[in-house]
Amino acid sequence: MPIRKILVVDDSPTERLALHEVLTRNGYEVLTAQNGEEAIVRSQADRPDLILMDVVMPGMNGYQATRTISRNESTRDIPIIMCTSKGQETDKIWGMRQGALAYLVKPVDHEELLARIRAMG
Repeated sequence: MPIRKILVVDDSPTERLALHEVLTRNGYEVLTAQNGEEAIVRSQADRPDLILMDVVMPGMNGYQATRTISRNESTRDIPIIMCTSKGQETDKIWGMRQGALAYLVKPVDHEELLARIRAMG
């Protein structure tokens, strides 16, 4: 299934804007969410083709949101790439165990991100 619609989940307005710009410039439709709770609601309502998930956010963190989305019957098929400042090996392992398909450490290399998205679609 080609990736067309991407949900960017990050509590940083700067990070959301940067990812929004690079993704729209490359032809993707971009939706945004500011936290884990909003990510769950938007994933169910908007059915994105891919989710880019931050980890460190107020309220529900990205690990919790990823686990919820990846285990929900209606959203489990949406691939999730974690994009976070948490770069320890244990963080990556935990993220993948929650249901993430890939794990990128910030600052995210936009070319690498785009290559991974293209490889998925």
